[in-house]
Parts: sequence; C-alpha cells; structure tokens
Amino acid sequence: MRNKVRIIGGQWRSRILTFPDGADLRPTSDRIRETVFNWLGQDMSGRSCLDLFAGSGAMGFEAASRGAESVVMVESNAAVLQALKFNLGKLGAERIELVAMDALKFVDSDRRRFNVIFLDPPYRLNLLPKLLPRLDSHLAEEGLVYLESDSFREPDEDWLVWRKGLAGKVHYELLKSKKNG
Repeated sequence: MRNKVRIIGGQWRSRILTFPDGADLRPTSDRIRETVFNWLGQDMSGRSCLDLFAGSGAMGFEAASRGAESVVMVESNAAVLQALKFNLGKLGAERIELVAMDALKFVDSDRRRFNVIFLDPPYRLNLLPKLLPRLDSHLAEEGLVYLESDSFREPDEDWLVWRKGLAGKVHYELLKSKKNG
C-alpha cells in the first residue's frame, strides 16, 4: 500500500487515504495508531485535537473518525495540502480544519487549547526542543501530547511520560504536562 494509509477505527474504518511521495512523510503505522487510540480511548467524542505536522493525516483523520469534536491539521507542504484537501472531501470530514502554515508559526500565533496534540515532525529537523516548551499553553486541562520520533527523549522537568512504546525504529510517547495537571 505505497502512499496509502487505512483508517483503522470509527465511522471511516477501512477507508483508504492517499498521499504524495515525500522523504519526510512517514504515516503512523496501523499498529502504533491502534496502541495510541487504546491509550487515549476508542471514543474521542468531545475532544479537540491538533495534528501539528499533518502529513498523510493518519492521526487527525483517525481522531475525527472516532468522534473528535474538532481536529486542526497543520501542514506547510503544498502537494501534501492538496492530498489532505482531497481526502477531506472524499470523507466529508466537516469537523476537520486544514491550516496551511509552518508548524512553529502556528504554535506561536494560534491561541486555542486542545485535548490532544499529535506531534510527529520530520526527524531530520530536530524540532522537538523548540516545540515542546511552546505546547503547554495549547493544552486543555489534562491534555496530552502524542510524540513520535527516532529516539526516546531525555526526561525533563516539564513533561511526564505517561505511556511509551517502540515499533521498529519508531519511538512513541504520550506526554502529560507537569504544569497543566
């Protein structure tokens, strides 16, 4: 299934999403998404989500499929944006807002708070040290950050690792802010 990803749960279960070629596009695997949504709960009703580096949209579409009240997908690549728009139309995804913007600029300019933030930036850019300190102000009370990277982070004073896993070379964690409860 090159350049395709399947939604694994909710109202759009088994629907296929397509996306363009790109070195930095690494859709979160079915196995990892299944684990993460077991951690978060299968029903995302009432939750708002931010998919900060949307890419294929796998995490954001999965959250919306499972009933998230709103999902904001942020993406700066024009070809990827076109694919996301196509998939939005194909699914009739009315609760998803697509934002064409650099992720750091979005975090610095937007003031909304989210229950879940999905964070899977291109590994080569090493953006986590810049992004994590900026996310607390975007989390709703008891909010969580899903983080995907090529290695586990060193523990720090601002974030508590609530859950973590490893699948192949992908390290993934669910973080709670120590400041935000």
